[in-house]
Amino acid sequence: MSWQLATLAQLVEQLPRKEQVRSSILLGGSSAATVRIIESKMTSSLLLGWSELTTAGLFAWGGPLSGRSLMTPNPWTKHYPSEVSPELDKVPYANLPELIKAAVATYSKTKAFTQVMPNGMNGSLTYDQIDTLSDNFASYLREVVGLKQGDRVAVQMPNCLAYPIVAFGVFKAGLVLVNTNPLYTAPEMIHQFSDSGAVTLVVSDMFADRLGAVLPKTKIKTVVTVKISEFFPPVVAGIIRIVQRYWSRTLPKITVEHTWFQAALAAGKKARNESAANSYLNGISSDSVAALQYTGGTTGVSKGAMLSHGNLVTNTLQMISHCGTGMRKGKEVVLTALPMYHIFAFTINLIAFFHIGARNIIVPSPRPPSNLQRAFDNYKITWLTGVNTLFNALLNERWFQDAPPKHLRASAAGGMALQASVSERWRELTGTPLVEGYGLTETSPVLTFNPLTGLSKDGSIGIPVPSTEVKCVNEKGKEVAVGEPGEIIARGPQIMLGYWQRPEETAASIKDGWFYTGDIAQMDADGYFKIVDRKKDMILVSGFNVYPNEVEEQIAAVPGVLEVGVIGVPDDKSGEKVQAYVVATAPAPSAEKIIAHCRENLAAYKIPQGVTFVDELPKSPIGKILRRVLRDDVVAGSNKKGA
Repeated sequence: MSWQLATLAQLVEQLPRKEQVRSSILLGGSSAATVRIIESKMTSSLLLGWSELTTAGLFAWGGPLSGRSLMTPNPWTKHYPSEVSPELDKVPYANLPELIKAAVATYSKTKAFTQVMPNGMNGSLTYDQIDTLSDNFASYLREVVGLKQGDRVAVQMPNCLAYPIVAFGVFKAGLVLVNTNPLYTAPEMIHQFSDSGAVTLVVSDMFADRLGAVLPKTKIKTVVTVKISEFFPPVVAGIIRIVQRYWSRTLPKITVEHTWFQAALAAGKKARNESAANSYLNGISSDSVAALQYTGGTTGVSKGAMLSHGNLVTNTLQMISHCGTGMRKGKEVVLTALPMYHIFAFTINLIAFFHIGARNIIVPSPRPPSNLQRAFDNYKITWLTGVNTLFNALLNERWFQDAPPKHLRASAAGGMALQASVSERWRELTGTPLVEGYGLTETSPVLTFNPLTGLSKDGSIGIPVPSTEVKCVNEKGKEVAVGEPGEIIARGPQIMLGYWQRPEETAASIKDGWFYTGDIAQMDADGYFKIVDRKKDMILVSGFNVYPNEVEEQIAAVPGVLEVGVIGVPDDKSGEKVQAYVVATAPAPSAEKIIAHCRENLAAYKIPQGVTFVDELPKSPIGKILRRVLRDDVVAGSNKKGA
C-alpha cells in the first residue's frame, strides 16, 4: 500500500495548484477511508488495465424459455413501455427456417430487399422470391454438392441481393453459416476457413483473386461465385458488369474451379425433392449451431462464436418486443448500410426486419457516404442502423444537410460509443432520435437498447432487452454499487453456445452462468447502463484509469474535429500517457486549442499529452475506429501529417 500512496502523491504533486486542492478535497476525510479509496482504485487499475477480452456464453437455451424468471427484481423493468413484457413469451419457432417461413406466409408479395447502387440503379426481390430461391440453393448444397447436416459453408460477400438467398438457403439445408469479411487478406481467410473447417465457399467475384493461394491450405472443395448485379434487370446488370470490367476494374481473373450462382440455383431447382428437403432439418433444434460468427480479432486471434438457432431466433424476438410499436409490422423501410455479414446488421437488419415484413434497402458499401444519397432520395426510409462514424459522416455531407430524410422515424447506433455531439446534431437536423444499444458478436448481438417509446437517455446504451440480466462487477465478480464502474456481465438466451473448438477459452469467459463482456460500464438508479470503455483500451496513468471514450467525447466537441481516436502510449514517468489522433475539417483546430478544451473539462491526468493530425483513422468494416491499429501503426509513424 505504501508504494500506491507514494505513486498517488507524486501524481498530485505534478498537478496544477487548483487540481491539487481539488484532489485533496476528493480524497479528504479519515485516513482509513482514503486508504480504501486508493486501494480500490489501484487494485482495479492493476487487475483491469490489460485484461484480455474473452467473451463467451454457456447459457443453455433449451427451446422455449421454460418459465425462466429473473432471479432478482431489476430496476429497468419499470421503464419498459406498457406493451413490453420483461420476459419473452414461449418462443414459437424451433429454428430460423421456421421464423423465415412465418414471415413469407404473411408478406409473400411484399418487396423484401432492394439493392441500390451509388448511381441509383437497383434490383428487388419479394418475400416469395427470396423463399423460393433460398429453397433452390438449399437443394443445391445438399443434393448437388452433397453436403451433410452440420457442414460449414463460408459466405464472403458485401451487401447484395444474393446474400439473403445464400444465408437462408444455408439455414434451410441444416448447414452452418460462416460469415467472412470480403476484405480479409489471404492469411486471414486461411485462418478462418481452416479454423471453421468450411468445405464450401460462396464468394463475390470481386474478391475471388486470392482464392488460388488460399484454397490449397483449406478443406474447401466447392466454390460458388456471385455477381454484385445478381437479379437486376438484364440491361442494368449488363451496364454494371461493363463498368466493373472496363472502368473500375473490380473484376479480377478467377483462377480456381467455380460455379456461377445462377447455375447453382438452376441445378438446385432441378434436383429439388420435397421429401428430401423436409429431412434437411431433422434434428435441428434451438440448440443446434446456425452460424460461426468470428470475432473481429482486435484483441487477439479471431475466434468463431457458435450462435445457435435459438440464440438468433430469441434475439430477433427480444429486439422486436423491446422496440414495441417502434418496429411496425409490414410498414418499415430500413436502410442497411452496414454489412450483413457483421452480427449487428445480420441479426437486426437481415433477420429481425425480415420477420416483421419490412422492406430492406441494401447498399453494397456506405463509403464514401455519398453512396447512400440515392437510397435516401428514392425511398421512404423509416429506419437506419449504423455506427457513430456513419452518422457523423452523413451529418457532414452537404446533400444530407440540405435534404434530411423526411420519413425517418428511428435510428439505432451500436458497435462503438455514440458521441453526444453526434446524437445532438442528428436530432437537430433530422428531428428524430438517434438511440444507442449494446451487444457483442458473442451475444447475437443485442443485450441492451434504449426504449423507442419510453424513456431514452443520451449517453446510455439503454436497458436490458426482455429475458436478459445485466450487472456490473468488480475484479472479484462482486456486483458494484449503483454508479460505480465495473465489468459488464450478462446472461440470457442470446448468449452463444461457446467458441468453436476452444473449450478452455469458452470456460474462461463464463463464471456461474454469467458472460463476461470485457467492457467497463456503470448502471444508474433506473437500470440504464453506460459503457465507460473496453478493459483492453483503458489507459493507466500513474495508477489512475483513463477511459478513451471520455477523452474522445470531449475532443469531438471541438469545432473542426471530424473524427478522433485516443490511445495510451508508453511513458517513463507515468507508465502511459494519453495520445490523441484527430481527423480535422478546414479550418482545422490547433493542437493547443484541443488540449485547452480538454484542460477545461477533464482531470489533469486525462488530458492528452499530444495531438497528432492524420488523414484518416483505421476502421473496421462497419466503421468502428480500431485503437489497436492506432497503437500498432500510427504510433510507429505511419500516416502522420503533423503534431
